[in-house]
This record gives sequence, structure tokens and C-alpha cells, in this order.
Amino acid sequence: MNTGSDEPGEVAVAADKAKADGASDERGLGSKAPEFIKARRMLHLSWQVGIFIIGLAVVILGIIMLPLPGPGWVVIFGGMAIWATEFVWAQLVLRWTKRKVTEAAQRALDPKVRRRNIILTSIGLVIVGVIVGIYLWKFGLVMPWKIKDQ
Repeated sequence: MNTGSDEPGEVAVAADKAKADGASDERGLGSKAPEFIKARRMLHLSWQVGIFIIGLAVVILGIIMLPLPGPGWVVIFGGMAIWATEFVWAQLVLRWTKRKVTEAAQRALDPKVRRRNIILTSIGLVIVGVIVGIYLWKFGLVMPWKIKDQ
């Protein structure tokens, strides 16, 4: 029996290791501002307000792009990434999103899911083709600029 393992110093070292292992999930959280900015409270607060306003502008731009042409979701996540440079809540949201996207990508690579998606896509294309064929058979192909006024 090893009596050295019962010493309080080694127990504390083991507890510190456990904390470090648990803290590895939390690493990288917090402000990414330069140290000279974080050292001054008012400067750091101003920095955070600036980051928030820039991130908000980018997120609003992404929301506007959702119904319009443009990469709306990419811009929204870009705004979230800007916020994540300063705010822990945004860092956690991005980590959650990244985890969910990775899980969805792994599910999509499953052969059964891929086969189902290919079958459903093929059926959808056949249905659209039949509808377009029926429309063309019934009305023909008339260009909008050649429609006569009645």
C-alpha cells in the first residue's frame, strides 16, 4: 500500500488536475481584447460597447439579407463571431452552433440517411417535372413579353 497517496498535498494536486481537465472545456472564454485595454476599466467598457455595436450592425445586415439576395446566415454568424471576441454568451452560442452543425454533418454522412435523401430528392424532381410538363402541355411556352392584352 502506498501511504504517500494519502498526503493532502497530492490530493490537492489531483484536485487541481481535475479542475484543469474540466476547465479545458472553458478555455478560451472571455474577452480577447488586448491587455492594455483590459487593464483600464473605462477603456475596456468602451471597447465592449464598440464591439457590441459593430456586431449588432453585422447581425442586422444578415437579417436583412435573409429574404434578399445574399449570404444572410453567414453574415449573422459573422456578427456572432464579432460578439464572441468579447462576450462569453456569444462564445457559448457559437460553440453550441458548431457542435450542432458537426452533428448534423455526421448524420448526413450516414449511408441510410444519404440514400433516403437521394430517393426523396429524386421523387421531388419527378413531381416537379410532371407539373411543369402538364403546365407546358396545357398552356404552352409563352414568353411574358409576348402576352397579348385582352
